[in-house]
Order: sequence, then structure tokens, then C-alpha cells
Amino acid sequence: MGNVIVTKISTLKGHQGAVYALESGVNEHLFFSGSSDKYVALWNLKTLQAEKFAAVLPGIVYSICYVASQQLLLVGTSLGSIHVISLDKKEEIKILQLHTGPVFNINYSIKQNCFYSVSGDGNFAVCAIETLSLIKIKKLCTQKIRSIDFSDMNNQIITASGDGAIRIFNIQTLEEEAVIDAHKLSANMAKFSPDGRFIISGGRDAHLNYWDAKDLTLLQSIPAHNYAIYDIVYSPDAKLIGTASRDKTIKIWDANTLQLLTRINKEKNEGHRFSVNKLLWSKYNNYLISTGDDSTIIVWKID
Repeated sequence: MGNVIVTKISTLKGHQGAVYALESGVNEHLFFSGSSDKYVALWNLKTLQAEKFAAVLPGIVYSICYVASQQLLLVGTSLGSIHVISLDKKEEIKILQLHTGPVFNINYSIKQNCFYSVSGDGNFAVCAIETLSLIKIKKLCTQKIRSIDFSDMNNQIITASGDGAIRIFNIQTLEEEAVIDAHKLSANMAKFSPDGRFIISGGRDAHLNYWDAKDLTLLQSIPAHNYAIYDIVYSPDAKLIGTASRDKTIKIWDANTLQLLTRINKEKNEGHRFSVNKLLWSKYNNYLISTGDDSTIIVWKID
């Protein structure tokens, strides 16, 4: 284990069900959360309290995407709907029914000025942020698609899906460039490194896989957790990686070597009691925010 000090800053309580979504807010000390209780909440890392904001949705909240340029909050639900909330007007301005399955991930590209959504229906959709209109929808597989990420440097989009594959597309043409048989079971998460040189993926097989983004060779495969990996995040300085798992733990890794630096759990750190579903690494005080099935949100300081 490496020389990493983990300090538990606070446990934030308010949700009445499992929490699946975390997203940065208007300022770096603010962040949103979304839960199976069908609420979106806003939290303040300065006060470690909830702000006077709440959005009630018709279904379980699985994904949140904040678009700063438009002051919009995009919220994906278990009903396949994406709810567009204007933070200026403090009201819902549109509902996009693009999917027939849960919307597991929404991501926005400043460069393309589009947002991308993936769903349990196996579809990948692209929408224009200015008009909130559908540009294209593609059926990728018959399994759930859990995550979507993009690299403007590589001009590519990447998805992770239930058939174990990660798929790479051209960000402009949306043409498929490659398919990697990445995990033995479901591929739950795939991300580009901040410099675009690598792809890191995690799956139901509990493995953390590290790929060369250029030639797509597998550089490392690590049995990282005891159960499925649900999320992967880079620290703001891109030196560390955090992984979240169904095994109730968070692990911190060296981003260059993939050496395990520390494990955060219930016994040692008063961590989560159940599955850890989502992570957010904030620029504010370098706080790592985690949440999961126990309905709590925990703020950690990683030194």
C-alpha cells in the first residue's frame, strides 16, 4: 500500500433510498445527487449541508449531467426519460423520451455542443444542446449500456455495455471504429485518461483493465475488487484513480502504475455499509465524494 492518508470529512444524509448519481454543480464547492427516492438534491461542500434545491422526478434517478453554458440540468430516469431543468428559471423546460430503458449515463461535450445518453435498452443517443433535439440514435447491443465517455484529443467516444464490450466511435461521424471484448461479464465503466493516452475499464468480473488508447492493446488486467466495479474516477490532478464497487469498498490507485495505494471500507474508515455506486472527485479541497445503496453520501479528504 502507498503513502495515502484518508480522512472522513462528513456523512451527508437526506436521501431515502439508494443513490446512483453524482454531478458537479454551478461552483466547484457544489454538487448534485440523484436517488431511487426520485429526488435530485444539491449539496454544499463548504457548509456540508444540503442547499435549498430539490427536483422531484417520476422515476428513479440514475444519471445527472450539468451543462454550465446553458445553466441546464439533464436528469436521466428509470423510465427512459431525460428531464431538462433550467436552473435560471428553476423549472423543468422539456422531457425527452429517447429511451425505453433506464438512462444510466449522460455526458456533455463542450467542443461538440452535444450531449450523449446511454440506456438499458442498448441504445446510444446524441442530442443538440441548443435545440434539445435528437441528432442520432444508434442500437449498439441487446444488453444494457452503462457508461459513455469521450476524448476531444482523440476525437472519440467510448461506451461500456452488458455484453462485456467497450465500443469506440468517431465523435464527429459517430461511426464505429473499434469493438474490444473487454470483460468476461458486463463492462460497467470505460473512461479515457485525461491526456487521452489510455482507456481504463471496470466490469462485473471485478477486474480493472488498462488499455493503450492508440493500438487498443491490453496493458494491465487487475483483479481489483471482490465484486463488480461500478465507477472509476480520476483525481483533479490526474495522479490518482478511485474505483467503487459492489463489495462496499473504494480503492485508490496510482494513475501511472496502477499500484493500489489504499482501501476505504466500513471497518477501517467508517465507510459505506452496502454497495458503492458512484464517485465524484471534486476540485474543492480535493474532496472525494462517494455514495451507494446505504443512501448516504460520504465526503473524503485524500492526502
